[in-house]
Amino acid sequence: MRLGIFGGTFDPVHYGHLLLAEQCREQCRLDEVRFLPAGIPPHKLAQTIASGAARAEMLELAVAGHDRFAVDRRELKKPAACFTVETLAEFHDEEPARELLFLMGADSLRDFPSWREPARILELAALAVVNRGDEPPPDLGSFLNQFGAKAPDRVQLVTIPGLDLASSDIRRRIACGQSIRYMTPRAVECYIETHKLYAAAK
Repeated sequence: MRLGIFGGTFDPVHYGHLLLAEQCREQCRLDEVRFLPAGIPPHKLAQTIASGAARAEMLELAVAGHDRFAVDRRELKKPAACFTVETLAEFHDEEPARELLFLMGADSLRDFPSWREPARILELAALAVVNRGDEPPPDLGSFLNQFGAKAPDRVQLVTIPGLDLASSDIRRRIACGQSIRYMTPRAVECYIETHKLYAAAK
């Protein structure tokens, strides 16, 4: 089995996330993609984010009906900041024969050497590195220099159509009272409205 792991804050999930996951599923021939909402993101400790339950529920609404997509809430149950290497080790220990691919944007690949135990991450999972169709592919030169000759076998490049969406912009638009229609699934938009997420304080 080839399992894609797509971690992120998803605050909130939008069509860019879903397009990335679907193109990785298709181009990397994945049997399943697990969306993994972060509990306490190590790089966003000072940032206020929506509750883990709300972010996971929005993801469930967004992926409903796709038989190869699922939401995994394991990181939300942990009391402290969670690191990618720890989560991938859990997935590996649960089913060692399963092939893991960790989905990430090309911009994250630049920061990858600074992650906790990057060499161990490459042992546990291959990387599906995604860039937009209107951007040049990422430069793997420094990556290969740091992680050695086997590194190319652990990276698969995925190209997706350009779609300029960001969760931060969606939050900003909501706070300003602007429309987010067609930026995120309608069910997610309704959830945000019902629960009054991201609205500016009055």
